[in-house]
Amino acid sequence: MGMSIKKGDTVKILSGKDRGKQGTVLRAYPAEGKIKVEGVQMVKKAVRPNQQNQQGGIVSQEAKIDASNAMLVCPKCGAATRVGHKQGELDGKRTKIRVCKKCGHEF
Repeated sequence: MGMSIKKGDTVKILSGKDRGKQGTVLRAYPAEGKIKVEGVQMVKKAVRPNQQNQQGGIVSQEAKIDASNAMLVCPKCGAATRVGHKQGELDGKRTKIRVCKKCGHEF
């Protein structure tokens, strides 16, 4: 089964050095089962001078984490929750809709 976390979702980190933090998903990598979360798993990277960064040097940026180490936060009840799926219709087409297992809210 694929990932139920998408770009723009708010997630809570379950394990690792950033356990307990919440952040927004910047990018999802479904083929790898990984995500990048804002402010989580920060790493230092040496960058050569270029057009955007004239100075170069060492910059901090987010690294990928495994999607299984993050749990989706429901926008309605605000709790970290498991994600269920149900069949629904969007613009006349049948599609899978993500559902909060705690309160039943669709997102």
